[in-house]
Amino acid sequence: MKAVNPRLSRRRFIKAVIASSAAAATNAGVHAAMAQNRPQGTVERLISLNVNGKTRRVDVMPQETLAYTLRYKLGLTGTKIGCNRGECGACTVIIDGVTNYSCSTLTHSVGSRQLQTIEGVAGADGTLHPVQQAFIQELAPQCGFCTPGQVMSAVALLNENPHPSREEVRQALSGNLCRCGAYDNYLNGVMRAAENG
Repeated sequence: MKAVNPRLSRRRFIKAVIASSAAAATNAGVHAAMAQNRPQGTVERLISLNVNGKTRRVDVMPQETLAYTLRYKLGLTGTKIGCNRGECGACTVIIDGVTNYSCSTLTHSVGSRQLQTIEGVAGADGTLHPVQQAFIQELAPQCGFCTPGQVMSAVALLNENPHPSREEVRQALSGNLCRCGAYDNYLNGVMRAAENG
């Protein structure tokens, strides 16, 4: 058993707590004053994001990408980071109805806009979205790494155009690379979702 420091009395402990509380309160006032006098061009670190219909508060660095924030700070790991340079589409999310590569979108640029990730596609009761169900029926996913991005692109397309042609589907999914080459299966899945939706 560790010996207790004989010089640490109850009185000294209470004085230390009071002193640290006073220092913290003073420090909070300094930070509040600094926030009011923040130079133009700087960004607030603690921001609110509207993700899948819920407001989430998160501490974000000025140059942090949305993909990083979603995966490593909000725990939404369905958004995949493939190339991390806006080329493969694995990190696709929907912002105000438009698909975006989250690896090349700064989190601070999202602001209060509506953000939907793959976790927000299924129903609240867990019912799969028609696109997800159709992808399963068409055996679209092979390794599955690109699937979240493919789903998000397809959902955004069908939200805007519920009955697309096969060529329109091909164009909508053209920003999503599939390492397994299952493009026809994904196209078939979107066409099936359009028929069943």
